[in-house]
Amino acid sequence: MAAFVAKQMVGNKLSAVKGAVGGDGDDSDDKEKEEEAERERQEAIREAEERRKEKHRKMEEEREKMRQEIRDKYKIPKKEEIAEQQQQEPDNPLMRKKKTPEELAAEAELEDQDEFTKLKNTIETQVNELKSQIESKCVMQ
Repeated sequence: MAAFVAKQMVGNKLSAVKGAVGGDGDDSDDKEKEEEAERERQEAIREAEERRKEKHRKMEEEREKMRQEIRDKYKIPKKEEIAEQQQQEPDNPLMRKKKTPEELAAEAELEDQDEFTKLKNTIETQVNELKSQIESKCVMQ
C-alpha cells in the first residue's frame, strides 16, 4: 500500500521531469491538448455559471410571485424600498455607500466656495479696519 502511494506521489513528478529533460517531440501535442483542455474547462465554468444565474433568477421570480399573491390577498400596497434605502444613511462609516463623481465634484465646489468666502471675509474685515483708521485720522469739518 505504501509503495503504491509513494509511486503515485513521486511518479507524477518524475514523469514531468523526464518530459522536460528527455526532449521528446510531443511538446507541441501536449501544449495543444492542454490548451484544448483549458478551453473546455473555461466553457464548462461559463455554462455552469449561466445555469446557476438562470436558476436563481427563476427562484427570485417565484418568490416575487408569492409576495405579490400575499400582497393581493391582504391588500397591501407594494413599497418602493429603493427610495427609502437611498434616503437612509448608515451609522457605520464602513458600511456607507460610495460617493458618485458628481457628489465628489459638488463637495469640492462647496469647499472652494468656503475658501472663497473665507478670503472674502478677511478682505472685508481688512477694508473695514483701514476705513475706520482713515476716518479716525480725518476730521470732517
